[in-house]
Amino acid sequence: MNVTIYLDVDGVVCPFGATGTTPWGTAWRVANAGLLEVAYAAELVDGLNSLARVPGVRCVWLTRWEDMAPRYLCPAIGLAGSRWPWLTAGDAGPGEGWWKLAALQEDVAKTSPHGIVWIDDQLNYEQEAQAWAAILGARILAISPDPRRGISPAQLAAVSSFVAEPVF
Repeated sequence: MNVTIYLDVDGVVCPFGATGTTPWGTAWRVANAGLLEVAYAAELVDGLNSLARVPGVRCVWLTRWEDMAPRYLCPAIGLAGSRWPWLTAGDAGPGEGWWKLAALQEDVAKTSPHGIVWIDDQLNYEQEAQAWAAILGARILAISPDPRRGISPAQLAAVSSFVAEPVF
C-alpha cells in the first residue's frame, strides 16, 4: 500500500515551550536549527525515521518551515527528511480557506496515495479539514497533537499501525 505522511513541524515534531519530560519520559533535547533553537524528543525522531524507511511510505513536509525543514531542521535533530518534498502556500492555488488543506488536497490529487496520514497540531481547530477527513473515512488518519507536547507515543503507534495495515 502506498501511504503519504504529511507532517507539520511546530507543535508536532518540535513542541511549543516544551517543559518537563517528553511524552516518552525522557529529557527534551535542544538543537540549533539554524534560525532558532528547537526542542524535540529523540524517540520521536527515531520513530519518524523508521516510518520513512517503510516501503510504500512517502513523507511530505506540510509546514510554514517549507524548505527550511529539510535544510535546517533535519540535520539539527537527526531526522532523515532532507529529501522529503515540501508543500507551500503557493501549492494551494487561489481561493480562501486554510492553505495547508488546499495544498494537501492538490498533492493528493496529483499523487493518488491509497492512505493519508496528516499530522498537524492545528487540525482540531480547522472545521473544513475535519469535514474533508470525515468524507475520506478510513483512508485518512488525522492526528492533532497537543502543541506543547508534540506527537505522543500512542499517536506514533497509531501512524505505524495505519501504515502497516491495508486501508481497504
